[in-house]
Amino acid sequence: MIRLAWRYLWSSPLTTALNLLLLTLGLAAVTFVLRASAQVEAGLRRDLAGIDLVVGAKGSPMQIMLAGVFHLDAPTGNIPLATLALLKKQPLVAQAVPLSLGDSFRGYRIAGTTPDYVDLYGGRLGQGALWTKPMQAVLGAEVAHVSGLKVGDRFAGSHGLAEGGGAHGDHLFEVVGVLAESGSVLDRLVLTDLASVWQVHEEHHAGEAHDEAADDRREITLALVRYRSPLAAVMLPRWVNAQDGLQSAAPALETARLMRLVGAGTEVLRGFGLVLLAAAGLSVWVALLHAVRARQGDLAMLRMLGAPARRVAALIALEALLLAGLAAVLGLAAGHGLVAVLERLLAERQSLRLGALGWSEAEWLVPLLAGGLALLAAAWPAWRAYRLDVTTLLQAPR
Repeated sequence: MIRLAWRYLWSSPLTTALNLLLLTLGLAAVTFVLRASAQVEAGLRRDLAGIDLVVGAKGSPMQIMLAGVFHLDAPTGNIPLATLALLKKQPLVAQAVPLSLGDSFRGYRIAGTTPDYVDLYGGRLGQGALWTKPMQAVLGAEVAHVSGLKVGDRFAGSHGLAEGGGAHGDHLFEVVGVLAESGSVLDRLVLTDLASVWQVHEEHHAGEAHDEAADDRREITLALVRYRSPLAAVMLPRWVNAQDGLQSAAPALETARLMRLVGAGTEVLRGFGLVLLAAAGLSVWVALLHAVRARQGDLAMLRMLGAPARRVAALIALEALLLAGLAAVLGLAAGHGLVAVLERLLAERQSLRLGALGWSEAEWLVPLLAGGLALLAAAWPAWRAYRLDVTTLLQAPR
């Protein structure tokens, strides 16, 4: 039965190839949307790393979240270092981690922070150790791979968050460690001490790290906050926004907004894929209906040789299922390939990384969708084959 259905399927190679192309394109579009959406969500959840609130300078909460959590945008400005101490004194705050941004190395951001930032993501050292004094740097796995730097090497940062800024040639960082690959935002950052950022940008403050008056003049870019209790989600953002020059951004809320914005594009692509599948289903239906009419003599011969009517009908359905199975394999492969291309493009642009994903649950819908569409398209032609009157066909004039 399978061999006969396969031969029947390719008896009209051009028609079969067209139907296969339509089905494959539709299933590839659906696969791409399902997989890319799942991986984007996984990547966003991974980079959130339990951060409940981002505190920055007055401005757009979305911009603050993108700059502080995903490192995809420029920050809205700086805030006083005293803000960090103020946050740590709040009973609703379990942890506050500072970030100082402003420089980069070959397009990768240099972030002044504390070792707590590495702990937020569960980062592990692949080589060397964490920084212990200013102008020591720890490279993310991707930064180390692309730059070729290793422990003991020195490099100069560039002014600005994008590649091409003026180099700080008088202030060289020493690489003291390289983080193991984590798949998180850590991979594409250069981490150093807060004092390193101050030393590069405020040379006249170098050596004043323990001076209280100097600390009052220090600034950081952002503070990443983790709540101590659920009550903090209600009270702490209001308190922050009431402070002069401060703005809070809840990553969970802003990420949901971001996904709704991105969702409009995915809905269009998903709709395009469904339209292609509908066209493919109609084309398969026409092709099978034509095949039943063209093969009436063959089908009558099968009936005369003892094949029951249900087996003749199953032959038509099997032909459609073979086409759908082949299209599902090709569609899944093409969808995965498109996601791999997207991931490579994002990596080249040092943008958001897609989360690691094996086989998502939603992807199981693709072969089911293909099989269901094939059976639906084959239903009427199979019924026509089932209802063939052998005696009438044999008595028909030649």
